[in-house]
Amino acid sequence: MRATSLRALAALAARTNLSMSRWDFVAAYFQGDLEEGEVVYCRAPPGYEAIGADGRARVCQVVKPVYGMAQAGRRWQRSLFPWLRDWGFRQCESDPGVFTAQRDVGGVKQRLVVGCYVDDLFTLYDDDQPGSLYSDFTAALAERWNVEDKGPVSDLLNVDITRDADSILLRQENYIAQLVSTFLPGGIPSSFHRNHAPAADDLPKL
Repeated sequence: MRATSLRALAALAARTNLSMSRWDFVAAYFQGDLEEGEVVYCRAPPGYEAIGADGRARVCQVVKPVYGMAQAGRRWQRSLFPWLRDWGFRQCESDPGVFTAQRDVGGVKQRLVVGCYVDDLFTLYDDDQPGSLYSDFTAALAERWNVEDKGPVSDLLNVDITRDADSILLRQENYIAQLVSTFLPGGIPSSFHRNHAPAADDLPKL
């Protein structure tokens, strides 16, 4: 899911009063699968090295995508996305990490939108009662994958998300503070202009 999709989904939730929640896949890459016939070897992790009879270090065959593999993220994606489509979701063409589903429940059309970002699911739904589309989906999700329900979403993609009665506010104050702490540990230099446009004042006006 792209950052622009996060903003669009937040706007959709605010406009249509959809609830928002976040689910986390535990050790997501390990839940993926290698492609049929794919063989990958790696060095043994520290403390598990073994020397063969020929005096050479042995290697390990990888049976699951592991963090550090170049293709691990893609293998995880190719495990999760087909499952979502098989469950009944329609994949967005403009952002393949966004999926939508609809279903009539008691004559009422229910909607469910899912945004995928690596090991996070950003879900939008209009009903979470037993028998609802969202309830059935989360039950199937927990049965198939090792996931944790993080509850109402408060942050995602380094964006803080705050909701009140009729609006949703997206901010990056904490992320900016983290960047400043990392790259400017001594604080913002006095030579930096505060509250000033990042351009000269004498630029010609259009």
